[in-house]
Amino acid sequence: MIFGSDGREWCWKDPNSSLKPQHVKPTVKFGGGSVMVWGCMGVFGVGKYCKIDGRMNRELYREILDKEFLGTLSECDLDVDDVIFQQDNNPKHTANKTYEWFDDNNVEILDWPAQSPDLNPIEHLWNEVDRCLRQLPGNIISKDDLWDKIQLVWNQIDVDSCLKLIDIMPQRIKDVLKAGGGYTDW
Repeated sequence: MIFGSDGREWCWKDPNSSLKPQHVKPTVKFGGGSVMVWGCMGVFGVGKYCKIDGRMNRELYREILDKEFLGTLSECDLDVDDVIFQQDNNPKHTANKTYEWFDDNNVEILDWPAQSPDLNPIEHLWNEVDRCLRQLPGNIISKDDLWDKIQLVWNQIDVDSCLKLIDIMPQRIKDVLKAGGGYTDW
């Protein structure tokens, strides 16, 4: 989203102080909105990514896996046998045709129980992309500008950032198990 969440947001200020610009969320009268992005990461750093126009369905998801995921493996000189693919339980990810694609391409998928916490490291990477976007100078003025800046930030992510997210997975899983699948500090 250009200006943050499309849900409720809170801002705190002293009730006796005057309203300041940081207390007000800016709006865009034309050209605002969000950009949907698919991307991947691994021990090699960030991989290919793409902008998704319209709604993603299982057919588009398989096309993205063909082009972006397999393309990343090729660019990183990785064999499909060297990876375990992690994704959430979104219906387009668990569709029979999608499972067929994984079988046809000999891609091992990490089993993920339904209604489980989302521990995918890339979710934390997307949060970092969001933080970096908010720290850029100037305002994001349109969806095209947002896409341009997402690409800029994505291409600046270093391998160490991805490795740190992957390396903390055992501790995150341990904390989720300790919490009985409930909330953690992550």
